Amino acid sequence: NPAKIPVALEGGRVVNHPVVIGGKEYRITCVSMGNPHCVVFCDPMIPLDNLKLEEIGPLFESDPLFPERVNTEFVTVLNRTTIKMRVWERGSGETWACGTGSCAAAVASVLNGCCLAGEDITVKLKGGRQQLVITEIPYTMIGANIAKFLSDVAALSETKKTQDIVDISNQSSKE
Repeated sequence: NPAKIPVALEGGRVVNHPVVIGGKEYRITCVSMGNPHCVVFCDPMIPLDNLKLEEIGPLFESDPLFPERVNTEFVTVLNRTTIKMRVWERGSGETWACGTGSCAAAVASVLNGCCLAGEDITVKLKGGRQQLVITEIPYTMIGANIAKFLSDVAALSETKKTQDIVDISNQSSKE
């Protein structure tokens, strides 16, 4: 239900839904991880590192489509088990890692048929990588130390030390 995310769209799930943000069309998938997330799948032929996140991120965060603002994950699918992500966190800007963002990107990857439920999904970020398994839709996540991972990332985000993240869980490793 879009109202529970919240996102100001009618209907059921928001999966691969076309919207215009900042004068450009994007296809978005919105999920809630207890906070609102908008996942945008990017052209795999354009390196994600070239994305002008400092320009695009604030447009998503403050768009009227998202009444409580939104965290936005920009994702490139590398293969059926690996995605690469950059994240714009509401109120913080670009961060090198985001536990709920990793989970949101993995769920959106399953919802869009890019990855499979029940299989490991590796999410690569600037700050490291996390392995998750989306066991079902509606989603349940499992992973090595997922609770600790989410707690550690939340603590680092609160203290604005996300640029210092190198190893945020036992499963993380710097790219």
